[in-house]
Amino acid sequence: MAGLIRKARIADVREIQKMLASHAQRGELLPRSLSELFDNLRDIFVYGEDSEPQIMGTCSMHICWEDLAEIRSLVVREPFRHQGIGTRLVEACVSEAVTLGLYRIFVLTYQGRFFEKLGFHQVDKATLPHKIWADCIKCVKFPECDETALVLEL
Repeated sequence: MAGLIRKARIADVREIQKMLASHAQRGELLPRSLSELFDNLRDIFVYGEDSEPQIMGTCSMHICWEDLAEIRSLVVREPFRHQGIGTRLVEACVSEAVTLGLYRIFVLTYQGRFFEKLGFHQVDKATLPHKIWADCIKCVKFPECDETALVLEL
């Protein structure tokens, strides 16, 4: 698939929120408010094609601390899955992290095997800094998180 990965724009935010909301309703990820998406717009990548006005996928790379970033909110629309879009989005996030001088990236996910194929390895959630749990308080599953924590060390 010859699509384009780019940073999200203001005009993309409502569509991104709808994509994330549909997966959040199924308990696959945390919902993100419009305010939160606007606040973190510079964290977000999207995948699309020039011929398609629709965003086919999205992913964020959020800086947590001077030595740690988080991959979050990875979603690829159903008809476009299994075409490498998710991989390309994560690679864009990792590339940006390296450009910024961050060489440790984590993810909390239900898709551990996907991230393991990209070089992430499973860790105990307790080894991650407490600062990362700020978003978890918004989760209906908190404090009984059943996601897998994985880390990529570059």
